Amino acid sequence: MRIIHDKVAGLDVHKKVVVAAIIVKQDDGSWLEETRNFGTMTADLLALSDWLLLHGVTDVAMESTGEFWKPVFNILENNFEVIVVNAQHISKVPGRKTDQSDAQWIAELLQYGLLKASFIPPLGQRELRELTRYRSSFVRERATLVNRVQKVLESANIKLASVATDVMGVSGRAMLEALITGNATPEQMAELAKGRMRDKREELAKALEGRVKAHHRFVLTELLCQIDGIEETVSRFDHEIEVYCRPFEEAVELLDTIPGVGREAAEIIVSEIGTDMSRFPSADHLAAWAGVAPGNNESAGKRRSGRTRKGNQALRTVLNQAAHAAAKTKNTYLSAQYHRLVGRRGAKKAIVAVEHSILVIAYHLIQRKEPYKELGGNYFDQRNVEATAKHLTKRLERLGYQVSIQMPAAVPAAV
Repeated sequence: MRIIHDKVAGLDVHKKVVVAAIIVKQDDGSWLEETRNFGTMTADLLALSDWLLLHGVTDVAMESTGEFWKPVFNILENNFEVIVVNAQHISKVPGRKTDQSDAQWIAELLQYGLLKASFIPPLGQRELRELTRYRSSFVRERATLVNRVQKVLESANIKLASVATDVMGVSGRAMLEALITGNATPEQMAELAKGRMRDKREELAKALEGRVKAHHRFVLTELLCQIDGIEETVSRFDHEIEVYCRPFEEAVELLDTIPGVGREAAEIIVSEIGTDMSRFPSADHLAAWAGVAPGNNESAGKRRSGRTRKGNQALRTVLNQAAHAAAKTKNTYLSAQYHRLVGRRGAKKAIVAVEHSILVIAYHLIQRKEPYKELGGNYFDQRNVEATAKHLTKRLERLGYQVSIQMPAAVPAAV
């Protein structure tokens, strides 16, 4: 095999130690191979950087080991061409496995250009991505606490969730506060309903008649305090993310025009894929990287499972949420796509198809810097009118009807 890089280093990264192996071509044509251990404190990583510079290393590779690769990458990215590699792509042949041999193996693979770099965004995007991911984790924590509130209510024979769609809405929250106080009757608590909920006051009175005890009130109080704290935290994250989104504001506004994609979802998508679409050869490559495209598994001419890859979990989660929202919109292309597939492929596969479409649309909107243009809910029918008419005719004939089709009269041209 042909050597691609002649001054390389491979790093085996752990929590407390980094094992570095270098392979450097000397001026006389000989090869220098050396292995050394370093700590993971900032001073140790700076010493690692100095050691690599001393030997003239230009390219560095390491495994994406949990979160431990990030401090190393932060120190080395300014002085070297650093790539982070999926650990599954560089597995050694079993036997004689040590940290030193792992580092040497990584260096050898890099030397011959056999490593495929993972996508590491530039610094500004990495900061935005970290903020959006932490916000999503706090939103999930809030959902967990709301579920715990529901469990406490069920334990106290309170069936509020059977009547109110959102237990933590304005009406629901007022009733929960009254429950904690314990001084109001079910009818009085039902009168706290706002807006359209007031039409359900009779049902609410029945749902709010239970067996609320002192320990239920204590638990509800603590849960509501935690929910309030998380909501304040999420609000502060929203403000901070808005600040960090300013360099990407144009892309966020473009993605916000896609049905089912709101401002928050657009921020997450931009934080995960960025605005430089040249990193991805095509929209299909982006979809495959994200894990919303069918997998390739073929052998001897037989196609095996086409399950999607694991992909980018943060991106897949927000695309799934956006796809469910888009499927419920009216007279849109994405809604029509979902309903076209759900009958014969099932709901899960139809949602994945909509996820794929949303990401492909996002790719082209960012690349072309154009807002979304709606094709309409009748796009698939209008795409091939004759085929649609033929299909509908056959369905009616199978039901026993006799069908004759008459073409519409041509519209006279304007004088």
